[in-house]
Amino acid sequence: MRRLHRVRRTLNYVNLSTPLGLLVARLGGARTAAGPGGLILAHGYRLPFPVAGAFTVGNVVLTRHEEGYLTGGLLRHEARHASQYMVCVGLPMLPLYVVAVVVSVLICGHQASWNVFERLANLEDGNYPRKTPWWIPTKNDERGDCSQ
Repeated sequence: MRRLHRVRRTLNYVNLSTPLGLLVARLGGARTAAGPGGLILAHGYRLPFPVAGAFTVGNVVLTRHEEGYLTGGLLRHEARHASQYMVCVGLPMLPLYVVAVVVSVLICGHQASWNVFERLANLEDGNYPRKTPWWIPTKNDERGDCSQ
């Protein structure tokens, strides 16, 4: 395991975000297993919130899907969120993330397109679209891909 991953794993335990993630996994009925880079993968999450293919709390990456879903770009995206918990000193990430969702919705109507945390984690890896801000005209005055 790389040094950064060891530091992230340790700090996310100390800042209580990983213990919270483990509690969320347990409450959601997910099965946990060691993952790459000090992550803990939690498959089979059953609670209805949040609505996402995967989400991360501390070093715990949770999904409703079965084993094999958390791979490639999506796993890299979620690992970046684990690093964001470390940088935000753990639990403050949660209200900061909510603010980022609200800002993104106000800017473009989508919860992730202009969410700073999602953009830093790479929108494409997280399977999120790049929506243009409402004030920028696009073809046919429809908000869509930023490349338009």
